[in-house]
Amino acid sequence: MTSSDATALRPGVVEENAARVGASYAGSVAPGGGGSIKVAVVCAKFNGGITERLLAGVLAGLDANGVKPASVSVAWVPGAFELPVVARRMAAAGNDAVVALGAVIRGDTAHFDFVAGQCAAGLQRAALDTGVPVVFGVLTTDTVEQALVRSGPGQDNKGYEAAVTALEMVDLLGALPAPAPRPDPAS
Repeated sequence: MTSSDATALRPGVVEENAARVGASYAGSVAPGGGGSIKVAVVCAKFNGGITERLLAGVLAGLDANGVKPASVSVAWVPGAFELPVVARRMAAAGNDAVVALGAVIRGDTAHFDFVAGQCAAGLQRAALDTGVPVVFGVLTTDTVEQALVRSGPGQDNKGYEAAVTALEMVDLLGALPAPAPRPDPAS
């Protein structure tokens, strides 16, 4: 995944650099490898024609990688601003990953600037607070046409990409060393 061929990670660079350091970690997604992973999807109803298409992409991406439909839960929220609180709850409820879906389309008012930034910050906080990957599958576009392109069918659908990112993050976190215990500040 990349925003342009010019910015793509060169094939083999992860392995090349792994040979130059003491430890190197990279998550991966093997087709069919998502068997026991529990994924929550939090989907905004505002701009629902777009988020419905993103959700179809997420479900296709999870299915293509072996995640069982019974291991997927979907929670619907009014809009993108409400995504973080429900994403945090779903992360804390024992899901291995959460995918947040929304579409914030620039209009004639400053609404876009407030909603998009706060949504991103809240989702990041949910991930950091819980240690569970919370994937940002929220489109922030200038036009409806851009949102339609990014939510179209196939593997270029940003929902599909978000599903793959979630699975890769679950794999990576599972490969990393466990966090060291924090010292008790009362001692």
